Amino acid sequence: MQQIDRTGSQVAPDATRLVPGEGALVAKYDVALLDLDGVVYTGHGAVPGAVQALSSARQAGMRLAFVTNNASRSPSAVAAHLSSIGVPAAAGDVVTSAQAAATLIAERVPPGSPVLVAGATALRLALRARGLRPVSTAAEKPAAVVQGYHPDIGYPQLAEAAIAVRDGAIFVASNTDRTIPSPRGLQPGNGSLVQVIVAATGVQPLVAGKPEPPLHREAVARTSAKRPLVVGDRLDTDIEGAVLAGADSMLVLTGVSTARDLVLAPASQRPDYVCADLSGLLAPGTRVGRMAGPAASAVSCGGWTAGRPAENEPIELSGDGDPIDGLRALCALAWSGQQVSADIVDPALMALKNLR
Repeated sequence: MQQIDRTGSQVAPDATRLVPGEGALVAKYDVALLDLDGVVYTGHGAVPGAVQALSSARQAGMRLAFVTNNASRSPSAVAAHLSSIGVPAAAGDVVTSAQAAATLIAERVPPGSPVLVAGATALRLALRARGLRPVSTAAEKPAAVVQGYHPDIGYPQLAEAAIAVRDGAIFVASNTDRTIPSPRGLQPGNGSLVQVIVAATGVQPLVAGKPEPPLHREAVARTSAKRPLVVGDRLDTDIEGAVLAGADSMLVLTGVSTARDLVLAPASQRPDYVCADLSGLLAPGTRVGRMAGPAASAVSCGGWTAGRPAENEPIELSGDGDPIDGLRALCALAWSGQQVSADIVDPALMALKNLR
């Protein structure tokens, strides 16, 4: 017998309905490992609703840690920024790729070893905290080279780093983000700078930051998290990093990745939850990611139903209510079979006019 969902739309007999979880995410996970730019703040100001959501999450008993690929600022500087926008934070609440890079090196060289720094003062501070000795030239025979983004990095620093790597120093990059956001749009990130040394030496770096595991391990170790939830706005760093680490994750649509990016994401970049913003921490979590089993012909969530008339035809999305529920249904259907193409999902996305 044909089912009818509560909006009056027909649902195929083998449809799957996504059911919200019992209890809010703040009750299910002990620590939120939060990305910063695009999640908590954009530039110098808070993302709308972020301050209240994080305050409520803390009141509910969830601990917060702020985990960033940015190696140009120290934890104390990041904490001061957070506090200035209304999110109280101490340096111990912040975990950076500079710290993860320092740990990565400390695991591979003797204490007190010289390490050439091509990057910001924050990298030097992180190395000293791990008992290593920052240096500036290849002539000092560094055991390792660590490179991180800094707006003032120039040819002399990159040249010294390349010479040291060519002479056998371990090469570590804080992260390999190709771009960074700015008021003028995307600009070259540390990943672009890393390629200068790679091109000059032929050596690929060990990478500390997302999506590679070292930064996640650093965050879990520093917070003693038992049930961490990774929260981010980028599929290729935050979410892929969580998948690699075997951790649950939540994508918020307040930063880089869009609804379209999400639906088209490969399996390695699919979050467990998708929410409009950080208020999703306070709601029952409707799990979307990593669905298994035979491909579905229809999926319902809230007041929305996503249906696939035939395998190679565009997905149809109908209903009303919270557009995030429509996106969840669309993702669940798209992810239940083989990788879908843009022409299969774009017509359905047109129904979600309020999502970017």
